[in-house]
Amino acid sequence: MQRVSTTEILDSDACPPVEVETSLRDLSRINRWFGGVATTRKLIERVASKTGAKHFSVLEVAAGFGEVSKIAGRQLAHKGITLDVTDLDRVRTHLLRGNRAVVADALALPFQDNSFDLVSCSLFAHHLEPAELERFAAEALRVSRRAVLINDLIRHPLHLALVYAGFPLMRSYVSRVDGLASVKRAYVPEEMRKFISSGAPSAKVEISRHFLFRMGVIAWKKSC
Repeated sequence: MQRVSTTEILDSDACPPVEVETSLRDLSRINRWFGGVATTRKLIERVASKTGAKHFSVLEVAAGFGEVSKIAGRQLAHKGITLDVTDLDRVRTHLLRGNRAVVADALALPFQDNSFDLVSCSLFAHHLEPAELERFAAEALRVSRRAVLINDLIRHPLHLALVYAGFPLMRSYVSRVDGLASVKRAYVPEEMRKFISSGAPSAKVEISRHFLFRMGVIAWKKSC
């Protein structure tokens, strides 16, 4: 299955606010039910296991409502691991009120080098073209002290069929259209490794496969 790059409705500023909110709530449910939260939690557990650290400052890029890192944080707290999360998104209305949040471009992060222990994103990398993914890898690694965590989809025909099957669970037409586009433009692990390594050649890249065609990526800072 070849990668097909198509623009998603949520990437457009023309999407009506009510549809943006409904679609983001769809994404929140999908992440809770189908492995999104679990993938991020496992990536953070891996970092904690390797480094011995129990507290992490986290920049969550393209955070939307920020539920992935928030729920993962609650689950990790039972294991003695705590998170201090800052959400970042390109559009203020995507961000949930009450969260610590920044509106900024993910490809030009407005932070000094080594500002956060971890830079994390969920369902964001597939929105980027290869050159943009390389740029994001470089920027995210620059801002992180320990590692960059990427939680994203794996492109596969069966995954596409599962999205069609999941249409009844999606309340917004935007979620249905964008869900199909997301799988079609997602990367496979070999491509992800190639582009991250190209953008951040000093990073050591680990990739794992997770439930329902999720991949987890850890790009380790060289000092780790």
